[in-house]
Amino acid sequence: MTDISKGDKPDPIAVSGAHKVQMEYKNIDGMIFIDMVSVGAKVLGQHREEINDLNVFPIPDGDTGDNMLMTIESGLKHVSRDETADLSEASKKLSDGMLFGARGNSGVILSRIFYGIAKGLVGRDSADVAAICDALISGVSEAYSAVSRPVEGTILSVYRDAAEHARSSSSEEDSVDRLFDEILTEMRASLERTPELLAVLKEAGVVDSGGAGLMYIFEGMRRALSGETGDDRVSHPGPGDKAEVDLSLFGEDSELEFGYCTEFLLRIQRAKADKDQFDVDRFTGEISRFGDSIVAFRDDSILKVHIHTRAPGDVLNFCQRYGEFLTLKIENMTLQHNGTKKEEATPSPKKPKKKYGIVAVAGGKGIVDTFVSLGCDKVIEGGQSMNPEVDDFIRAFREIPADNVIVYPNNKNVILAARQAAELYGDANVMIVPSKTVGEGYSGISMLDTSSDDPEAIIAEQTEIISAVVTGFVSKASRDAQMDGVRVVAGDYVGFSDGKIIVDDPQRMNALIQLASNLGADKCDVMLLIYGKETDKEEAEAVADALGRRFRRTEVVTIDGGQPVHDYIIVLE
Repeated sequence: MTDISKGDKPDPIAVSGAHKVQMEYKNIDGMIFIDMVSVGAKVLGQHREEINDLNVFPIPDGDTGDNMLMTIESGLKHVSRDETADLSEASKKLSDGMLFGARGNSGVILSRIFYGIAKGLVGRDSADVAAICDALISGVSEAYSAVSRPVEGTILSVYRDAAEHARSSSSEEDSVDRLFDEILTEMRASLERTPELLAVLKEAGVVDSGGAGLMYIFEGMRRALSGETGDDRVSHPGPGDKAEVDLSLFGEDSELEFGYCTEFLLRIQRAKADKDQFDVDRFTGEISRFGDSIVAFRDDSILKVHIHTRAPGDVLNFCQRYGEFLTLKIENMTLQHNGTKKEEATPSPKKPKKKYGIVAVAGGKGIVDTFVSLGCDKVIEGGQSMNPEVDDFIRAFREIPADNVIVYPNNKNVILAARQAAELYGDANVMIVPSKTVGEGYSGISMLDTSSDDPEAIIAEQTEIISAVVTGFVSKASRDAQMDGVRVVAGDYVGFSDGKIIVDDPQRMNALIQLASNLGADKCDVMLLIYGKETDKEEAEAVADALGRRFRRTEVVTIDGGQPVHDYIIVLE
């Protein structure tokens, strides 16, 4: 096969058909690869809601499509199609952005797939079919390593089947186009097999949503080889997207009260600095003269910096001594203070370093306030249907001056992102308490004892504590279903716990009381009742009174959580 030098676009070969001439590629370079991923993101975006709706549970909390889309777009923002033809560099930049921007379990696994692909392409200006197959196999091992207990019938199976099929069925004479035809054929077949491998999918009558999202990405990558173009990577709106700032809030006579929130990615250049000798702590001390609220960390040769400053130009000029900018964002904090970003307006005073810090994830103002009152140093807003990205965790870690940071993800779909952030962060010992619900997180933090000198013993004790907590949820059913022996009717209220539906009832209060009874509320001393944004205070008080009468030995404590999706959350300790 033709050897392509750096910067040269591979020449396609013409294949005559009955009605058209199709161009086929024998190899791809960095520009073509980024084009392929860009169209993959576009096709994924077109099917995002469809993927969200491939939800096992019959409640409107599907977010796999959103998570995968925001993850891949985060990667695309880190690399320009015209920046380099070097495949190794382009794939590395893409995977770096995806690792930091990963959301939810599906997003984390997707980021690790592309991270593995990038590892398989190291040192390559371009890749032929054989090299692409090797890189795909590298992605398999990396994706599986991201999950402590891999489950078959998920995105992992779909990707592995396709990668292994591609390697076994390809030959040196094949084009990249034909290779991706084979990949897609096997992905579709593997996706159809997922219900046979995972009983919960079969019962719900759906295929795996993550596998479906991956199939659409590869479908887009194949379409790019046929000439389709992307959307210039315009972000698709999704949960947690920031609102546009009202520019009228800073007028001709306004004063710059708070300075500028300045963030950028800097690639350390060999011609300017030795990355192996680069000291992030010393760098942070050097730029502290320009401002405060500094967050700086490094991943290989990429330096990520956040600073509040009145002179962003001085900061940029100084930092350019070490390298060149990959991305850059400067926002007027006085405008933010008057508008949509009040939380960033006032620079935070520097805090003394302590032994332990606490980070938790929670959705709903009341639940966030509750976790703050329990002693959390930082609460990342998110959870069900709004999973935070890896970078949100890293930002939180940076804001806590502590030797050890204890993290409560409080959602099973957030744990992988928390773990990935812990792996990427190097300035503190980050430990994950595997809390899957806000109830587990609440109980764990309430009983947290940090007097021990052994951080691992603390996490072991916390893991034991949360294992004894029972959390139940009541939500409105979005569709008819038959699950766990319960017939669910769209519009009814379902009560469930630990992934299992327990009750369906047209009345929300009835569903909650039946759920509490099934979960053993009569044997508990305290029941925490958290009501959501779709539930008013009067109803919550009536429900609490009804629960108190039904379970007389149990004290019912009510919190206005304001959470989405779940009308009620009950926590039994």
